[in-house]
Amino acid sequence: MMSRQAFLCSLGSLYLSLLFIFLLMDVYARPANHSVLKERTGEAREENEILPPDHLNGVKMELDGHLNKEFHQEVFLGKEREEFEEDSQPRRNRRKLVGIFSKVDINNDKKISAKEMQRWIMEKTDEHFQEAVEENKMHFRAVDPDGDGHVSWDEYKIKFLASKGFNEKEIAEKIKNNEELKIDEETQEVLDNLKDRWYQADNPPPDLLLSEQEFLSFLHPEHSRGMLHFMVQEIVRDLDQDGDKKLTLSEFISLPVGTVENQQAQDIDDDWVRDRRKEFQEVIDANHDGIVTMEELEEYMDPMNEHNALNEARQMIAVADENQNHHLELEEILKYSEYFTGSKLMDYARNVHEEF
Repeated sequence: MMSRQAFLCSLGSLYLSLLFIFLLMDVYARPANHSVLKERTGEAREENEILPPDHLNGVKMELDGHLNKEFHQEVFLGKEREEFEEDSQPRRNRRKLVGIFSKVDINNDKKISAKEMQRWIMEKTDEHFQEAVEENKMHFRAVDPDGDGHVSWDEYKIKFLASKGFNEKEIAEKIKNNEELKIDEETQEVLDNLKDRWYQADNPPPDLLLSEQEFLSFLHPEHSRGMLHFMVQEIVRDLDQDGDKKLTLSEFISLPVGTVENQQAQDIDDDWVRDRRKEFQEVIDANHDGIVTMEELEEYMDPMNEHNALNEARQMIAVADENQNHHLELEEILKYSEYFTGSKLMDYARNVHEEF
């Protein structure tokens, strides 16, 4: 029979083993250069109602300048992406994927061309646009309590500070009386950036009052050409190291100081650099001169750019086009299902003709 001391020692070893596993999992769960996703708590949802989101569905780059890793799935699945995430049954997901394939294959020749994929990408992108419009209606009501159809900067500022834990009534009273607000430096910096964005969303003649449509541009700059330009300016400002308002490859792939803490993090960063280098050289730098201008970045960021959609379609086909016929057959999409849907369905590819 195990002694009490031996039992306690074995428990200690088990605890240390579990602790090591959790720490290792945490390293891989935290890419050093990726947008941080907030937990979907009630507080996070309330704050997200009035803050421009870091992540824009159907846009290739995040607002912080990081590449959107889910872009391919967003423009291939559209609203159906949530169903693939929630459904853990590969067989059901296979049926859904078969259904999507038949919708993309509009001429029913059992293969998808670049033009067919381009049309589908544009359709799914527009779907994301419409979803943002519907969400904006709800978010606008949250910051327009009097329902007059316009939101002033002060009204928005009050709601924003309330979401940060400030007393809403006290803040409103101080703003009304032009009293000084005691705000920490970090919150003030966010406010200043938001005010710049607010000015940009305020269409002429400027009145610092945002309508529902202007508020949509504030939250979702991809809906407005002017705001898209402003978003590009912000990204270039963050990445441009020599102040020439252009991006070199080295600037685009540079890592923030202190992000590499150990070998696991180094491996993650190596992948991150490799992805950014490829995107810069093959896609963003349109004339391949080694420099990305604001105009090139703006064209790249525009989700409704048909030329970009066609290039994206060709890239997506190239990933799974094993027989090199420049089309996608259903078997190829199923084999590379994780790229298109985030789900592994390869084990079921051999039975595809049962349902198609």
